[in-house]
Amino acid sequence: MNQQAYFSHLNRLQQTTESLLADAGFDGLLIGSGGSSLRFQDDYRHTYKANPNFVHWLPFLTQHPGCWLQIQPGKKPVLYFVMADDFWHVTPELPADWWAEAFEVIAIKDTAPVTQDNLAVVAEHMPAFARDSWTHNPQALIQQLHRVRRVKSEWEHDCLREANVLAVKGHLRAEQGFRAGESEYEIHQGYLAAIAHNEKQLPYDNIVGLNEHAAVLHYQWQDRTLPDKHRTLLIDAGANYLGYAADITRTYAAEDGVFADLLAAMEQAQLDTLNDMRAGVSYVDLHLGMHRKIAGILQQAGIVRASADTQLEEGVTRVFFPHGLGHLLGIQVHDVGAWQHDQLGTEPAPPADHPFLRYAGDLEAGSVLTVEPGLYFIPSLLQTLRQSPVAELIDWSLVEHLLPFGGIRIEDNVLITPQGIENFTRDAFAAAQ
Repeated sequence: MNQQAYFSHLNRLQQTTESLLADAGFDGLLIGSGGSSLRFQDDYRHTYKANPNFVHWLPFLTQHPGCWLQIQPGKKPVLYFVMADDFWHVTPELPADWWAEAFEVIAIKDTAPVTQDNLAVVAEHMPAFARDSWTHNPQALIQQLHRVRRVKSEWEHDCLREANVLAVKGHLRAEQGFRAGESEYEIHQGYLAAIAHNEKQLPYDNIVGLNEHAAVLHYQWQDRTLPDKHRTLLIDAGANYLGYAADITRTYAAEDGVFADLLAAMEQAQLDTLNDMRAGVSYVDLHLGMHRKIAGILQQAGIVRASADTQLEEGVTRVFFPHGLGHLLGIQVHDVGAWQHDQLGTEPAPPADHPFLRYAGDLEAGSVLTVEPGLYFIPSLLQTLRQSPVAELIDWSLVEHLLPFGGIRIEDNVLITPQGIENFTRDAFAAAQ
């Protein structure tokens, strides 16, 4: 673990935050680690997920609700660490690890003794001990804090690399399970064991789709029953390392044929797009370029009897590739710093015809994104296409043949550099062979 990289990360955060606070007219910042609410008519709570703004400073405390971090210009950050008297749960020990040297650590039971006025508070709820002069979640400041998170530090890059190393272990186990004829549930459980995570440690709910389920973009089950035949596995599954997420998708075909050929063509299209990535390149252009590549794949396979230009003009490729090329990645799987988190309209929006593209800016050195093109046979979208004026362009018998295979998605996590990319995902797969 690179301790110096962490301390450099904190120093960058401190300097940047001080500047942002001065610009926004605040004397300090108070960040809550968050909490979890009671379930409806129950005395158990929903699964706790730490406030990502808190994790940005304290990635070692992702399982500690009720804590507060106070940032003051020119002073060491103060960590108010909850050590409540509670015989129902284990009381955590006061942090004494190497990273704690960067903070003034004060033990509290529930109330933090914060007396400073004119604070910005970034938390789901204002604390009970709040002062009248405090401002809850000032959006202009939060938007700037989000922009800081868009370009990652060396420490964050290291965490994202390690998250990919973990996730790849699970993906290799998942492919083995698919080839051995396991159910979705068995593949999922094997994945968890391979990465040594339990369910609540996952950065998002794993998508483990066999056959037709591969066409459900956010397929939410892990079916325990075996299908009549294993045709396809699409697994979109990640891992967590010190609060940072991996988000990897792989698709496997059980046998040779038209679908396997489509999978190979999509693999090459994704690799070609990766080769075009570097700082300064428009992500929108890359997304539109992927649609052109998919149009070529559909034409070559005989699924669509039309040129790429015609397919793009008529919106045909959006039926087969309805989501965006990818998104920013970091503490959150769909990380902040892009248009979908911009309430003030300071970030560019995606093209009107591609509303699900989650990042619409130019690539920046130091940022980390996913690249996840897909090609799916989604019955509801195909039905709309079948009723459209361009239905005659489609080989519907071939589409019917491919429906039981579901679809394809291939997703890598990449670091943008001035010259190109570092592919965390493929590097991890190569090292694991």
